[in-house]
Amino acid sequence: MSGPPVDLGFAQVDVQREARQGLPEVVYGPGKTAIQMTGIVRTLLANNTGPVLVTRVDPEPAEQVLDAVPDGRYDVEARVLVWRPAPAGDFDLVVVTAGTSDLPVAAEAAAVAGAIGLSVERINDVGVAGIHRLLLRAPRIAGADAVIVVAGMEGALASAVGGLVAAPVIAVPTSTGYGAALEGVTALLAMLASCAAGLTVVNIDSGFGAAMAAFRLSRIGAKA
Repeated sequence: MSGPPVDLGFAQVDVQREARQGLPEVVYGPGKTAIQMTGIVRTLLANNTGPVLVTRVDPEPAEQVLDAVPDGRYDVEARVLVWRPAPAGDFDLVVVTAGTSDLPVAAEAAAVAGAIGLSVERINDVGVAGIHRLLLRAPRIAGADAVIVVAGMEGALASAVGGLVAAPVIAVPTSTGYGAALEGVTALLAMLASCAAGLTVVNIDSGFGAAMAAFRLSRIGAKA
């Protein structure tokens, strides 16, 4: 399941990752030119069978890559490029956001999860400042196979959801909030210190990381 990467000079493309982990390498867009992204995407498409994704891509370079590599699509809200998206499977993922300012991160999580074959539903703007909104949607959230909770400010929504459901909860702190929110550090530390046992916490603003954590959970279910 391991082998030599494809050497593009500017990149060593890991074309064996699909065999090892079930998905091709996902490309992180920032810092790469459209020409570099194009070369990597073409290599992944030629050497793998599954979905190929590029994350955090702005509209102008995304258009350039799509012009060079046909049959892809661009999600402008999530800033994700996708080729060969997987069909939706049976793994039921709910992505919950605390507030409207958290939507870009939730969009990335939902777009990536959907592209790699998870069945995704989004529930937006149910933060603890109006906790009745969360309680109204609690039965649906509790029925999911896994829940991604995206929240900034003090990050309390992750603990609230973690106390309501039995499913795995993946918490994503976001960089939204006023001064003492410290660009997501406060939410990150609150989620790590949560009294709702067993939360998984990913990096600040990492919708991608949360989606990949959910994918790994889905692989356990598929094995069972």
